[in-house]
Amino acid sequence: MANSEIQNVGPIFGDVLRRYRAELNVSQEELAFRAGVDRTFVSRIERGIRQPTITTLIGLGLALGVSAAELVREVEAEYLRQTAK
Repeated sequence: MANSEIQNVGPIFGDVLRRYRAELNVSQEELAFRAGVDRTFVSRIERGIRQPTITTLIGLGLALGVSAAELVREVEAEYLRQTAK
């Protein structure tokens, strides 16, 4: 499968990120501070407008108390679930 065929991963990642953030009951601003990014960037990620670099992904994971690998695993699982329909 070509990269151009992979769609909707950004919004899926945003949903996963938002869920983890909500489980910790932290604001976008607090998550951004903990991860060392701007609050507007967290907002854009959660809305699926932007996607994080590997460095940011690791920072977000650390800020959420979960590995970057686990975040990616959940995104991949949801993507596969949605594309299997």
